[in-house]
Amino acid sequence: MNNTHSALPSRPLARRSALRLSGLLLTASFSLLPLLIAGPASAATAEDLNKDAQQALAALYKSNPVAETISKKARAVLVFPKIVKAGLVFGGSYGEGVLMKNGAVSEYYNSVSASWGWQAGAESYAYVVFLMSDKAVRYLAKSNGWEFGVGPSLVLVNEGVAKNLSTSTLKDDAYAFITDQQGLMASLSIEGTKISRIKR
Repeated sequence: MNNTHSALPSRPLARRSALRLSGLLLTASFSLLPLLIAGPASAATAEDLNKDAQQALAALYKSNPVAETISKKARAVLVFPKIVKAGLVFGGSYGEGVLMKNGAVSEYYNSVSASWGWQAGAESYAYVVFLMSDKAVRYLAKSNGWEFGVGPSLVLVNEGVAKNLSTSTLKDDAYAFITDQQGLMASLSIEGTKISRIKR
């Protein structure tokens, strides 16, 4: 009997190789996206970010009073006033924002997400994350970048969720509001987005 061996890798080996490759690509994308999506997504100075963050918060509170109610219970607030989403075959989003404690800016962060597949055009949006627990604030401070979906519990607030929120129903570690010029965005998710501390 001819005892030959197939040159093709076994399925488990091929699957592991594909997973490793995906992980490497994702890691590289988090590093490269700020360069690929440049310009308006990146504020030039700390003063620009501070001003834009205050304007984004004011617009959110005006259109969603429940957000302002939640802010009064929050331990800290992450504000990303402009995230630019762009790409063709390789796509993703990038923006910079601030962490506010007791109404004052304490640190600066960037927001990066990556995806593959056909994506035509570009769009921009803003998002605000209210950190409701000391656990969430500690995790943000100690983690080497927080990837949403891992770590503290995060609720994405759409119009339906907002109607049922009050100070007595806040049970999760963080609540995120994604907005554009038309108001709350229901079709966009920030799961998989990674935020990391930056210097400004």
